[in-house]
Amino acid sequence: MDQSQRNATITYKPLLRSSAYIDGKWVDSTNGKSIDVTDPFTGGRISSIPLLEAAQVQAAVDAAARAFPAWARTPARERGKILRKLLDLIILHRDDFARLITLENGKPLKEAYGEVDYGAGFVEVYAEEGARSLGEIIPAPVPGRKLFAEKEPVGVSVAITPWNFPLAMLTRKFAPALAAGCTMIAKPASQTPLAALALAQLAEEAGVPPGVFSVVTGSAGMIGDIFTSSPIVRKLSFTGSTEIGIKLMAACAPTVKRLSMELGGNAPMLIFDDADLGTAVDAAMIAKFRNCGQSCIAANRIYVQKGIYDTFVNTFQQRVAAMKVGDGLEMDTDIGPLIDEAAVAKVTEHLDEAVAGGGKLLAGGRGEGRMQPPTLVSHVAQDALLTREETFGPLAGLIAFDSYDDAIRLANNTPFGLASYVCSTSYETINRASRDIESGMVGVNTGLISTPYAPFGGVKLSGIGKEGSKHGLDEYLNLKYVCQSGI
Repeated sequence: MDQSQRNATITYKPLLRSSAYIDGKWVDSTNGKSIDVTDPFTGGRISSIPLLEAAQVQAAVDAAARAFPAWARTPARERGKILRKLLDLIILHRDDFARLITLENGKPLKEAYGEVDYGAGFVEVYAEEGARSLGEIIPAPVPGRKLFAEKEPVGVSVAITPWNFPLAMLTRKFAPALAAGCTMIAKPASQTPLAALALAQLAEEAGVPPGVFSVVTGSAGMIGDIFTSSPIVRKLSFTGSTEIGIKLMAACAPTVKRLSMELGGNAPMLIFDDADLGTAVDAAMIAKFRNCGQSCIAANRIYVQKGIYDTFVNTFQQRVAAMKVGDGLEMDTDIGPLIDEAAVAKVTEHLDEAVAGGGKLLAGGRGEGRMQPPTLVSHVAQDALLTREETFGPLAGLIAFDSYDDAIRLANNTPFGLASYVCSTSYETINRASRDIESGMVGVNTGLISTPYAPFGGVKLSGIGKEGSKHGLDEYLNLKYVCQSGI
């Protein structure tokens, strides 16, 4: 089908927006400039978004500041009711949201449905969690005093979100912010802004007041400079590369903002000799190839103990070779296009270097355009490029290891520490590895660890702060201590 037919798969037309959303109004750029949003599979234009001017971005910040006092005073249960209405609308338009994500991101439709459900889960959790944020009474050390701590919303918050999960990476920032009583301005990735604008459409329909949530589009540098330098903005949440995260942290230092940073990963998967083969292969398939490998928690390095190595390689090879590559809008597609040609070029670089270093190509191979087949290389060198850099694509490199100590050494040989995976049937191995691996999250006998109900975040160069669960709500709350005397 041509691009107009693909776009026509979005049946609720208000979801397909081509304007930014500021202070309850849909606005275009005052300079008339725009950025095309293209379909990664066809290369065709889906829509365009405004290249906003600095004054327009500042207007969004000012609107958030004006809206903050009233929103902060709104009872938490009332804020929760609005989020619940939004949740109902997301569920109502689930099909359209999934197709919209596939159109702008390229991921297979069945995975886009998973993202819609995952993203909606954050709205559901925080619709309830906001009313359960409790302070504490502290026993006074002397008579005649009352000590307590209470939680207050941080204030105007901003979110900078990536292209790989355009809805879920926003709802896990937006939902706790609004539940806590903060206002928020979001800057989505220019490659995939449409899900964020669709969320703004439904937020408006759900009754989110003007200024409480805005979506700005355009130059990342200009918008980032306004966000980081503004004394009005009190909180910044960012998901993206460590390099950009470090720059944002430095830029926020003069105004001492609260920060949440979910940065780069280099996740190891350790498959021990006593692992159940079927479970290990299933876990590796999900951890490596989910979202075409374009995930910060993707298993970037797969280490297999020598006793099970050959058996695992043979079974894994069959599964990888059976995956279907094609149009994400087809429900039986397993691997869609990558986000751009540069992403394919990086996979190719890692593939060529791994093979040149002695690796054996068992499935897949070089990609073309934005299409990269799922690729498997065995006998990869322990110092290969794909072990040191985040591949962010459907390339699996298998590396053999000898002992438990060898596995832990390899897993921790990185400045990153977002996620890791362990496959074993030994409780001793599972418990030791979960403790010894330096990462913020550990998946045991599973490759699917993300959930709105648990804290998500890393250590080392993979970031600070948590998203999801009650811990994600606390990122948008200040703790105030009050000491009363003379009572």
